[in-house]
Amino acid sequence: MGTTFRPYQPDQILMLPPDLREWVPEGHLAHHVSDLVDAADLSAFYAPYEGDGRRNAPYDPRMMVKVLIYAYATGTFSSRKMAKRLEEDVAFRMLAAGNFPKHRTLCEFRKRHLEDFRAVFVQVVVLARASGLVGLGRVSVDGTKVRANASKRKAMSYGRMAKEELRLKAEIEALVGRAEAVDEAEDERFGEEARGDELPDELKRREDRLAAIREAKARLSRERRTMRGAASRGRSATRRVAVPTSGSTGSRTSGRRATSRIRRAGS
Repeated sequence: MGTTFRPYQPDQILMLPPDLREWVPEGHLAHHVSDLVDAADLSAFYAPYEGDGRRNAPYDPRMMVKVLIYAYATGTFSSRKMAKRLEEDVAFRMLAAGNFPKHRTLCEFRKRHLEDFRAVFVQVVVLARASGLVGLGRVSVDGTKVRANASKRKAMSYGRMAKEELRLKAEIEALVGRAEAVDEAEDERFGEEARGDELPDELKRREDRLAAIREAKARLSRERRTMRGAASRGRSATRRVAVPTSGSTGSRTSGRRATSRIRRAGS
């Protein structure tokens, strides 16, 4: 009886729009970050856009803040790596809700709203501690965790929270500074607009990639046949060298005849 595999249909079109929140397990840090940012005061991020009549609609600041905070909370400081994870990581895609800001957009957003971003980052961490969510304690600066772990038995009191806020501000400022340094180093290496992992232009379209794969397979097949032909000719040449020449054959035949005559004479 043949093996029955689980369905695998990568080209299957979904009949209903998927809810990306269902793709991320319940209790995942991305859900916590989303809820915490939704509860934070983000009015300072929206104020610069009011009434400016922009023709190109900017990305929603709420989405950008969620992506940045989740990235830093999971150790991703490079804006280029964030842009890549927005394409490949389901938790990032859930937070962005189908948006794909480029690395320059993420970097420029952080720079433009730097002070407000630092403030809301502290606000989110403090709110996480006050509500007993311990996941954001994994935020790391140069390998050292931002000490945001709340007690698992009770939420942090207001008095203690106020004492810790100044320390959190300093640690988060160092974290954001690290992210800026990483972006500057990568700008120097790749150029401001390049992400560094782009495919060549001729391979970006699926039709072109498939054509390149077919061409590569045909080339490898030709090279294989050429190598097999060369190996076969080499073996044939070796066999021809091993076959005795006509002269040596004649000598052996004459020798056998002479031996036969001697034996007859002796008998």
